[in-house]
Amino acid sequence: MKPANTLLAQTGTTIFTVMSALATRHQAINLGQGFPDTDGPEDVLDAAAAALRDGRNQYPPLTGVPELRAAVAAANKRFYGLDIDADTEVVVTSGATEAITASLMALLNPGDEVVLIEPLYDTYLPVVKMLGAVPRLVRLEPPHWDLPRAELAAAFGPKTKAIVLNSPMNPIGKVFTAEELGFIANLLVQHDAYAVCDEVYEHLVFDGVRHLPLMALPGMRDRCLRIGSAGKTFSLTGWKVGYVSGPAALIGVVAKAHQNLTFTTAPNLQRAVAVGLAKDDAYFAGLSGDLQAQRDHLVAGLTRAGFRTLPSGGSYFVLADFSALDADGDDLAFCRRLTEAAGVAAIPLSAFYVGAAPRHHVRFAFCKRVAVLDEAIARLTRYFYAEQTKADATLTAAE
Repeated sequence: MKPANTLLAQTGTTIFTVMSALATRHQAINLGQGFPDTDGPEDVLDAAAAALRDGRNQYPPLTGVPELRAAVAAANKRFYGLDIDADTEVVVTSGATEAITASLMALLNPGDEVVLIEPLYDTYLPVVKMLGAVPRLVRLEPPHWDLPRAELAAAFGPKTKAIVLNSPMNPIGKVFTAEELGFIANLLVQHDAYAVCDEVYEHLVFDGVRHLPLMALPGMRDRCLRIGSAGKTFSLTGWKVGYVSGPAALIGVVAKAHQNLTFTTAPNLQRAVAVGLAKDDAYFAGLSGDLQAQRDHLVAGLTRAGFRTLPSGGSYFVLADFSALDADGDDLAFCRRLTEAAGVAAIPLSAFYVGAAPRHHVRFAFCKRVAVLDEAIARLTRYFYAEQTKADATLTAAE
């Protein structure tokens, strides 16, 4: 038999699926995969339910129902001052992952180079490779994850077509500063390149910081495809509704890619998301405020259990350095041990790198109810206390 697609055949099962399955098997609390454990706003759910009964359940327009495209355009203006034409500059997709894929399909030809920043969401690299483009990886380093400007500039060249920019950043919670965005903008102009901006956590930014889209910077309006996610903004990750905003010339090609991927997205969910995007400022402020409190709660608990946490300015996630608890193990083995023995699942940071990677950091998701976080903290604390007690007893016996 002739072999299947080599790249896909050699791609392993995503670490999120692996760790979630392990969590289920061991009845562990899943702080690995990034999904909330509560549903989104009642009015958005009610709108989706009502829309199922209004007689509009056949194919919606390819680019999205007019109500949602108008709501996406209005949100761009309301939050960032961006003037977006709802008819020609918005495409609704079946989730942000499809939006990322469609955007890369719209931009890349075989042989084009794409700058990717590590640690990176695990969809970026396979899609770039499947399109025949060449990834150029630039690595951020813990604990502060500052943009390495010399290395980034060196990654750009005559064949550079685009950069994929994720802010707030999964898995590390980094929010790119205005100065860092300005540096990237200058490189795009210098090399006549584009940016695919994965901004799914745009409303999940903490500590009084406001999200700043690269598209809002001078000269970037026609170089950026900006991706948002209803799943993240409304805690409805299973709905898989995403949207791309950008210049008409690029959005028209994104729509053609979308046509050949999923063609369209459930119309009742689209109309419900339009209701959500029109919610008042209190909703969006409350969303980030609640998640910030959950972040702080988990960070305090992890610190008591012996972890050293790293700063997280946005997203669902916080990284924890476990070297004080296990100086010799790697992060994948540590995550398996946590899941099986402590009853708490996390994700190894090395899964977000190509090749050698930091081996003493794991990612925890804090988008869970406080009671769930408390139970996870209690389990971790008990487990590492017991481990330390055993180690102390062994040492005493040896003496």
